[in-house]
Amino acid sequence: MPNPIFGPICDPVFDLILRQGRLADGRRVDIAIDGGRIAAIAPRIDAAARQEMECAGHLVTPPFVDAHFHLDSTLSAGRPRHNASGTLLEGIALWGEFKREMDEADLYDRAHRLCRIAIAQGNLAIRSHVDIGDPHLRAVRALLQLRADMRPWLQIQLVAFPQDGYLRNPAAPALLAQALEMGVDVVGGIPHFERTAADGAASIAALCRIAAERGLPVDMHCDETDDPASRHVETLAAETVRFGLQGRVTGSHLTSMHSMDNAYADKLIALMAQADLGVVANPLINISLQGRYDTYPKRRGMTRVRELRAAGLPVAFGHDCVMDPWYRLGSHDMLEVAAMGAHVGHLMGEADLRGCFDAVTGDAARVIGLDGYGLAVGRPADLVVLQAADPIEALRLRPARLAVLRAGRVIAATPPRVTTLDLDGVQVLDLADQGVDQGAGEARASA
Repeated sequence: MPNPIFGPICDPVFDLILRQGRLADGRRVDIAIDGGRIAAIAPRIDAAARQEMECAGHLVTPPFVDAHFHLDSTLSAGRPRHNASGTLLEGIALWGEFKREMDEADLYDRAHRLCRIAIAQGNLAIRSHVDIGDPHLRAVRALLQLRADMRPWLQIQLVAFPQDGYLRNPAAPALLAQALEMGVDVVGGIPHFERTAADGAASIAALCRIAAERGLPVDMHCDETDDPASRHVETLAAETVRFGLQGRVTGSHLTSMHSMDNAYADKLIALMAQADLGVVANPLINISLQGRYDTYPKRRGMTRVRELRAAGLPVAFGHDCVMDPWYRLGSHDMLEVAAMGAHVGHLMGEADLRGCFDAVTGDAARVIGLDGYGLAVGRPADLVVLQAADPIEALRLRPARLAVLRAGRVIAATPPRVTTLDLDGVQVLDLADQGVDQGAGEARASA
């Protein structure tokens, strides 16, 4: 019988063959693409193709996925002024000022530029939260247009996000309903920003009911605070079960779990697993905005990634922000995000590091519910060729994206990153050739 992953080779001519790429498990393979889909994967494919690409043992992976981002605020740093304290609350205040005068065309242009940066970095899917607090819904209109315009190259999911609180802002319920009617994909929320814990719980119940009635997924900013008493994810898990939304609900940030008592956190994670919640941590932003009330020692602020994974929950990493009121830095490099997550989470074992790579690829795709994602026969030929030998090397080097393919077509390419040294004669140095024990992966794969 044919292998369901490595399918039979039946066509004599393909559109494209990637020669001798390396899979995440170390195997070197040829990958044939036809009609925008992966047609065959095998150690050698003895067939002709209209085009061939020599991968030379470089890593071939499905594209990166950003499970949590804010396209409406991106690339707006310094408007109306920079965040002097670097805090979450000052960022919210600055965004509140800026969005009152926000221009729809400018928002579209900023977000469109970010999408081009994302594609260059090998990111072909973004879940973006869009603030629905503006009575004119300018951000919603701009990003719905962007979603349509970018569809050939980049998949965008939009979350209706009541930044100022679903109950705290009296206009939010009507605006959120309008945004969903306009075609926004996901129901969002921010329960810890409501006026009281009771209001936060009530907002979760109301928003989960809306999602159940409309058949939509849920993704809430939840417990983005150092306060260990912020336990809204417990309510989110309960309402997920009550409304039959298992597998369709995501808790983003969950930074209060970093500060919780271990006994309660253990109980909470079990409840989250029963609700089949997805989780998104945002390492770059979580460690920048949390722990601001601490002197020393300072808390890291990232949620309990290892424990959540051990309970069977999918954990994704998001970039969250690039050059906006909350974060002055960022290049939408998901490998930078994954590497920061590894450091902050003490995720330095071999399996842990590979898990961090998964958090910006396969697990991120699972959290946001991408269909047809992955490197397998019959799936869309959405691929990235990295100047690295394996996922851990990719985290170490943040390598060049040698090629980014969408439906079998190269839509972005970067030359190999090499340095010319003139020491005792001229030498060309490729850092990707300096990996520790790279031959071990090939040995394991052939064993």
